[in-house]
Amino acid sequence: MAPLRRLLVLALALGLAAAAGGERRRRRLLALEALAEAEELSASLWGAGLPWDLPELEPECRRLLAAFAEGSAALAGCLGRRARPVRLCQGCHRHYGRLLAQYATIARAVGNSSESHNCAKSILTSDRLQVVVMLSEFFNETWEAANCANCLKNSSEGLSNSTVEFLDLFNKSLTCFEHNLQGQTINLSPNNYTEVCKNCNATYKMLNDLYNNLQRMNRQGGESGHSAHLCIDVEDAMNITRKLWSRTFNCSVPCSDTVPVIAVSSFILFLPIVFYLSSFLHSKQKKRILILPKRIQSNASLVNIQEKYS
Repeated sequence: MAPLRRLLVLALALGLAAAAGGERRRRRLLALEALAEAEELSASLWGAGLPWDLPELEPECRRLLAAFAEGSAALAGCLGRRARPVRLCQGCHRHYGRLLAQYATIARAVGNSSESHNCAKSILTSDRLQVVVMLSEFFNETWEAANCANCLKNSSEGLSNSTVEFLDLFNKSLTCFEHNLQGQTINLSPNNYTEVCKNCNATYKMLNDLYNNLQRMNRQGGESGHSAHLCIDVEDAMNITRKLWSRTFNCSVPCSDTVPVIAVSSFILFLPIVFYLSSFLHSKQKKRILILPKRIQSNASLVNIQEKYS
């Protein structure tokens, strides 16, 4: 009875103390008052004959719940620390995998003991709120929205080879930007980034081509077997690089297909001119063919009329 009584007192005290607001000293005084009120309330409850069979978790169930709580806190902290710039998939996939395993251990009945069945029921479905289920759904939805599966191998044991290659090129691009900026700011104005554009063009082009290839592969189902957007880490890294390249440095990549594009555009542009010119010439020729016989016929009829009356 004593452990349960202390647990009830502590829970009531924490709940009342958490609800109190204001300054630090005021919160401390309110917490002490709340603790005294909780002790009085607990004493009155026990004095009224509180039943002995209050629902408590078994030791194994408490261990499973504590493990899930620690895993949720670790994953939430990881997601928050890597929210900007986005590094969720590459930095938090181990935390997410462990949390999935912990939830699966709670959800499935380990063995055939009634205790394991009671753990799943008491932790997951014993109340209306179902906090553990709600937390699990939140992390799953966040992970799916980030498309992290497209950055990982099929077993989610680590980053895929294409993702590792992309991140390596991304880091090389940023290093190239930084290196050329340090050497350029001494002699050139801040708005002139010709050295960055010239020296980092090859690296940026390789990164951009690899990103486009990953997009094409992903539409067809790549290494991860998921056909959707690329994972948020790769998309955010490419967006950052493109903004730096086009907006900050005002660089442009020369298009290798310029000549075919100009040729096709010129052909399409001249098509109406050719059409109207050929139509005009054809109509002129047709008019000549039609008018000539009419003149001959009219002259012949005029001769006949003159011979008749002569």
